Amino acid sequence: MTLLTHLRFVGVIMVLLVIANLFVPGRLRWRDELARVSLVNRQIFQVHTMFIVLILAMFAVLLLTSADALLEPTRLSRLVLGGLTIFWGLRMLTQWFYYSPAIWRGDRFNTAMHGVFSVAWVYVTAVLGAAFWSIAAR
Repeated sequence: MTLLTHLRFVGVIMVLLVIANLFVPGRLRWRDELARVSLVNRQIFQVHTMFIVLILAMFAVLLLTSADALLEPTRLSRLVLGGLTIFWGLRMLTQWFYYSPAIWRGDRFNTAMHGVFSVAWVYVTAVLGAAFWSIAAR
């Protein structure tokens, strides 16, 4: 597989994340959970969630339609790939060091999701980092 193919596959992963986020509110019973917080906190949470999903969709579109342009050694492609590598690298570290093991340990589904997302973040970060590295010095 070429780096271009891997970047496009990362775009597919972003599409899958957008789709998965459609089911998260029901799975985590956000309606019940958020009913207990103030209106301002509930609305901030909802708006932030909506914009995170929008960003994921924009990452997907970028990677699915312009991955080849990202591999051209331009100042913009270096900034975009560098920023995406940092973003997803931090997301990977968050998966391991922020979320409490109490959330997933002993629960089959949550343990499986912890594993799936750990692998996904490593892959996404590695691909974006490799793409950045491939154009950084050119």
